[in-house]
Amino acid sequence: MKLDTVHVERIDGVAVVRFESGSKKNAMNQQLIQDLISVARELELDTHLQAVVLTGTQESFSAGIDTNEVADQVARRHEITPLERRQTFYAGTRMCEAWQRLPQITIAAIEKMAVGGGLALALTCDMRVMGEDAFAYLPELRYGMILQWGSIPRLVEAVGAARAKRAILLMEKIPANQALAWGLADFSAPPGATESKALEIAESIAQLPPMPVRMVKEAVNAAANAFHAALSYADGDQSHLSMLALLEPMSL
Repeated sequence: MKLDTVHVERIDGVAVVRFESGSKKNAMNQQLIQDLISVARELELDTHLQAVVLTGTQESFSAGIDTNEVADQVARRHEITPLERRQTFYAGTRMCEAWQRLPQITIAAIEKMAVGGGLALALTCDMRVMGEDAFAYLPELRYGMILQWGSIPRLVEAVGAARAKRAILLMEKIPANQALAWGLADFSAPPGATESKALEIAESIAQLPPMPVRMVKEAVNAAANAFHAALSYADGDQSHLSMLALLEPMSL
């Protein structure tokens, strides 16, 4: 599969997936989201892979959703149907679901920043490696939206309820050392070395018996994620309707 925004390299039972949208700080546009969905669906069926490393660029894992593209979509909101708008709002949810569904062990390698939707994608991975100068940041409330893409249950699972509220409500930038202490990250690495650290972990997993590895992931996820879908139900619709209410308060 040849894609414009995502490159996949296979190395002895490990896939390294590098994504780059071409936009400032690797912001996620619809093309990148759809390409990441396509790659995840391809990898899901690959029985030769034991682990997958997911990384952005050296400048940024991802700065989240491309706000310029969102602004353009808002400006053209009367040109598309409500269901077409809804489909766009749920593209990120489908991307995160596709990556969480992967049977292989997934490791996010985070350079510089994981913001909003970028952190949402990283949270779908089984492990996260952060650069020592990197940070995580959830600014959704500034735009009148809640954290979506099914991410609130994943965030609570990683850091606990109180810290999840703090990260979302106070919108603090969380540096790598704090992310490690909270459980938001599992490993740190010098700047520029997160991919090599993630690859080292992936290669060690690739040496293990393949069937038990997948069984362990499935068993842990079954216990941890049993209520995720119910707890994040309709989060995209909530943000969609909140945005419409802000733009056209008399139309609802």
